[in-house]
Amino acid sequence: MKQIIFLTLLLLSSLYSKTSDYSVIIDKPFSDALFDITEDYDRSISAVGFSREFKQNSHTSKTYTNAFDYLSSVSNKHGSQIHLLKLNNKAEVVLSKATKLSRFTEAVALAKTPANGYYIGGYTLDGDLLILKLDSNGNIIFNKTFGTKNYDRMNNLILMSDGGVLAVGSSVTSRSAHDSMFETGLGKNDIYITRFSKDGAKLWSKKYGTKYDDRGIDASEARDGSIIVVSTTSYDKNKNVTLMRITENGNRMWLKHYKSENLVTPRKIIRLRDNNFVLALSEYNNMQKEQIRLIKFDLYKNVLIDKKIFTTYPSTLNDIKEFSDGSFIGVGYVKDTYNTDGLVMILDSHLTMRNQEHYGQDQYDLFNAVTILHNSQAAAAGVHTNNNSQETNMWIAKFNRDGTLAQISTNVTNFYQKLCDIFKKEIDEHIITIKEDLTIELIDKSLYFKVGEYKLTDKQKLFLDGFSKKLVPFLNANKEQINTLEINGHTSSEWGTENFAKGYVKNEKLSINRSFSTLSYIFLNQSKPTQINLSKILRGSGFSYSKKMMLNDSEDREKSRRVAFKIILK
Repeated sequence: MKQIIFLTLLLLSSLYSKTSDYSVIIDKPFSDALFDITEDYDRSISAVGFSREFKQNSHTSKTYTNAFDYLSSVSNKHGSQIHLLKLNNKAEVVLSKATKLSRFTEAVALAKTPANGYYIGGYTLDGDLLILKLDSNGNIIFNKTFGTKNYDRMNNLILMSDGGVLAVGSSVTSRSAHDSMFETGLGKNDIYITRFSKDGAKLWSKKYGTKYDDRGIDASEARDGSIIVVSTTSYDKNKNVTLMRITENGNRMWLKHYKSENLVTPRKIIRLRDNNFVLALSEYNNMQKEQIRLIKFDLYKNVLIDKKIFTTYPSTLNDIKEFSDGSFIGVGYVKDTYNTDGLVMILDSHLTMRNQEHYGQDQYDLFNAVTILHNSQAAAAGVHTNNNSQETNMWIAKFNRDGTLAQISTNVTNFYQKLCDIFKKEIDEHIITIKEDLTIELIDKSLYFKVGEYKLTDKQKLFLDGFSKKLVPFLNANKEQINTLEINGHTSSEWGTENFAKGYVKNEKLSINRSFSTLSYIFLNQSKPTQINLSKILRGSGFSYSKKMMLNDSEDREKSRRVAFKIILK
């Protein structure tokens, strides 16, 4: 699994440093996490989750007979509280505020108000549900605690077209048919949905379910005001997915069950621009490996697309959003035996994967939510774990349209346009392609390497001669703003009959050799003054087959055998 070292690190307690990549880690004492993210009207980025604090208790002689009363008494001393973060375009934290409520709280969702404030949905750790309305500075306008007499848990908070919100979650069954909210079900948990007006008035609360364990996961409002709710029903060793359409008042219109022999878990549902819906699920295959499943359906429960995305490593999308052209970005996690990385995946309008990127270090990293920004970039929020640490940290990263990590520098767009102008001929003739993160990919077939080879062919040398005559003067002219020129070697994934470990190591060596052949050819054909300048920014590396090229969910081995260039700004 590819592992990318974070280039931006934010330690609020002691250190703040940044480079050109927009990836921010907020490292506070104890475990923290972010669960949702949105763009503000001033183009800043806000995210919500929880942080934990510890302060020494003052001595008290009071005796408690109830555990929850004791937890409430110390919740401002030690425990999780809802935490709101706001970052500007320079990846600087301009707002960091934890609530000081009387009980332990955690947030799961964030939505914007017309006044550039926020709705935050969450729960107390002793079983109540919360909705907070904040102003743009994070000050509480109102705080609503609600739920049943039993243990409740919120999974999402959805902004509705009337300016109010819909809370979706689960509640331990009341086991009383006289409960005024009781619809169906006497199981362990029931689906629990509550709707609020924009002023915070509760409009209705209802439960739905079976005699089994039912949990509300997510919901989406249709254009006609009805609501599609996705939930799970668990019994024995099975977990079924249920789609339910209800009216704006919570009355059920239809129900559809998805049964599978494999364990299936719904993660997110979104409404599309064409008024259809996409449901993202994770499903274990016959090898007990988590894979991504995406279902597109209409308002009348007709399935339009049912796509399974097969990846090398177990993968899950926790959130998905639609671009204006009908393509998608999804975020989640990818894991192997030893670690978990954040996953960013780009899909076309038919839900076919275009490419994926993995971000993280050696331990536990993942993305929980993504939002698409005004400039077609995207921002994700999640969890990062430092090496040799057992505590999670809050993590925000910004990505380009192709899933690559965005850069902070305001010069990135200018550099991208200049490179496109310089290499217009090569781009028009489909020899190279340039990405917004300043990666230059060689896409002409004559520039790929043959199986197992790393020495440059005459055609590759001829191309590099013309390519370097354009690129090197550009690098020299902008040397004050350029930190690194990476030359990265890549391979396809096969290596004869070798086992996994030996195949990977040999491909790693081959990718390094391809990088070195290209780097040394360009470097040795320059004048000494130019070589001195290049020596300060050139960096070669090998990625083995971790960045293999994909076509229709399968590896394109020929395109995988390549080198690529990437400019990193200061």
